[in-house]
Amino acid sequence: MNETPRKSRRGRHESPTEQAPPDRPYHHGSLREALLEAAEQVLRRDGLRGLTLRAISREVGVSHTAPQRHFNDTAGVLSELAAIGHHRLAAAMAKCAKGIADPLERRKAIGRGYIRFAVKQPDLFRLMSRNELLDQSNEALVQARRMSIRALAGTLGPANVPEQPIQRIDTARAIEMTAGWAYVHGLAMLLIDERLNSIAQITDDIEDAAALVAAVLERMRLSPADEPRGPAV
Repeated sequence: MNETPRKSRRGRHESPTEQAPPDRPYHHGSLREALLEAAEQVLRRDGLRGLTLRAISREVGVSHTAPQRHFNDTAGVLSELAAIGHHRLAAAMAKCAKGIADPLERRKAIGRGYIRFAVKQPDLFRLMSRNELLDQSNEALVQARRMSIRALAGTLGPANVPEQPIQRIDTARAIEMTAGWAYVHGLAMLLIDERLNSIAQITDDIEDAAALVAAVLERMRLSPADEPRGPAV
């Protein structure tokens, strides 16, 4: 008795050698946003070395050419990701400084916002300073950096328009801003790179490196106006 051939489980219209088209459409929202979200996930999990266009496309489940159509190359993705970081940094500083009128206390609050962002998102924070990996002409990055520098200067308010050019400042203000930036950026890097742990361990009344940084910020003096003045003579 002849055996009746069994039907393939693949279905009558599917060949065993058929594959899904490499550029199938993405049906779960904006592919561009999904790629950026995937890029950030890869950055957190695998670090900057693991952040490639192929790794991003694998994370989303699309063709490895999909990121190229939206960002051209790896520098394009990294620049857009860095822009997101600058927006978050600006928001963190503005949130900490909201409602604080005293200039010195406001600067301290801005510093706390800066450092908190770095601790919360260290890989993204490091990427934002890797100029050699970024496209300096990327418009999103240019505008985002403008916003974060305005926040760092303590000028970011609810009516801020990041497209407006930054007003010119005098030398004294430039020195103050540069000193403040170097101060908080250095503290942030020392903290996220765990370079302060040994000092914190041998310091009385200091629980850990984060507490040490908080104590340093509390004693922060950056502007001549912040320095205690003696009696007039």
